Amino acid sequence: MEQVETVIVGAGVIGLAIARYLAVRGQEVLILEAEGAVGRHTSTRNSQVIHAGIYYPRGSAQQVLCLKGRQMLYDYCASRHVGHRRIGKLTVARKSAEVDQLHALAAQGRANGVDDLSVISAAALAEREPAVVGAGAMLSPSSGIVDAPGLMLSLLGEAEAGGAMLALNARFLRARKERGRFLLEVGGAIEVTIGCKRLVNAAALGAWGVASGIDGMRVDSIPPCNLAKGNYFSIPGPSPFSALIYPMPKVGSLGIHSVQDLGGGVRFGPDMHWVDVVDYSVDPEFLPQFEAEIRSYWPGLPEGVLRPDMAGIRPRIWGFGSAKREFEFQDSSVHGVAGLVQLFGFESPGLTACLAIAEHVGELLGKGDDQ
Repeated sequence: MEQVETVIVGAGVIGLAIARYLAVRGQEVLILEAEGAVGRHTSTRNSQVIHAGIYYPRGSAQQVLCLKGRQMLYDYCASRHVGHRRIGKLTVARKSAEVDQLHALAAQGRANGVDDLSVISAAALAEREPAVVGAGAMLSPSSGIVDAPGLMLSLLGEAEAGGAMLALNARFLRARKERGRFLLEVGGAIEVTIGCKRLVNAAALGAWGVASGIDGMRVDSIPPCNLAKGNYFSIPGPSPFSALIYPMPKVGSLGIHSVQDLGGGVRFGPDMHWVDVVDYSVDPEFLPQFEAEIRSYWPGLPEGVLRPDMAGIRPRIWGFGSAKREFEFQDSSVHGVAGLVQLFGFESPGLTACLAIAEHVGELLGKGDDQ
């Protein structure tokens, strides 16, 4: 039976960031990934935006980790030559009645430590973004975009250089504690048993399935799982904007915004629909909704150019009709299993905050060693 110090279940951007954090500090790490490649789900099926940290409740884990992780990510990408651009973001008030809301958003952002926000006039907006029409906008210079697949390859490379191992097509089946160690059953081409001292559940959409397979855990500690699907549509050719363009945010969604890629192209999304199954198809029936939303700030959207692009699924621990909850770290004080750290509901700003999240998980694992 193979024995390692730490097993991480899930090779998305957060799982890889945790693996890198531990491996470069001398820990023996094995990453289990059920798919045949890293980052097949949540990590790449998103806007790939580096968020400034404006909207999250002050003092929440999302706010603290986003603000810290944003700078860590920019520094990391610059030093490792991972593709990224600090292109800025404009949140557009469509009507004059919404301008006061822009000032309120800017005040919230400043309270969160985002100190470079400003509200600009309709004239200044038109000068910066001639294609965009609005009564004003909030400018966030710290927002940007990142090459998420490139980031994951960099994190994986550094983790492997530190001795970490990645097992693809290796599906976690179940785990039990025996004489102070986890015994993991892993399925794939062949089934194997792996022993480890520490276990991290960073499986994103699969986190609930992993948790249900861990013996001895408090079942009532597993939060509800709700799937929020977001569709994206795109247009051919270069983006008509120089910055990210966002409408005013809604509850549970930042609205259908423009998302630029590093090659200069643009897609629009995501919308938000509660769903029961993971399905990445994009239904063309949403096209009229997208066209209407986009034309509210870009009236020059040409007829007939919008096409279905991709979709993503956000694993949320809150659902329709319930209060919004931030993502959740769980250690033994919550679930009762020493040496186990679980991550539930990790959506935005998970990508932005991945390096700060990894540091926090490392601290939680260290505390577990002291118990």
